[in-house]
Amino acid sequence: MGMARGVAAAIPTATTLLLWVVLHWRIAHAATYTVGDSSGWSFNVESWTDGKSFRAGDILVFNYDPKNHNVVVVDQYSYDTCTVGEGAIVYNSGNDSIELVKGENCFICSSLFHCDSGIKIHVIAL
Repeated sequence: MGMARGVAAAIPTATTLLLWVVLHWRIAHAATYTVGDSSGWSFNVESWTDGKSFRAGDILVFNYDPKNHNVVVVDQYSYDTCTVGEGAIVYNSGNDSIELVKGENCFICSSLFHCDSGIKIHVIAL
């Protein structure tokens, strides 16, 4: 009986330890990318993703002048049409770090004509 109580008490500790390892493993193996490299989040950044592989948990850093640009997380339709749909998340600090989710991740600048001029990226994270 005492042995069963000891094992039962150890289960939450082991579960917590396993969860900690899994979370830190993911963080330690996530890559960080600066969108547009040294040019930052600017015109014609749309092709910046070409040849790159992304994973869920990777971080995209968007550097830009917040007086002129922003970063909006949008769905595929809003990306294609350069519109900001209901529920879109808008970042405007000039130095935003956004974690990729598994699947499609679409980002645009909603300043007038900026998205149409190539300030947008579409990322598929595995």
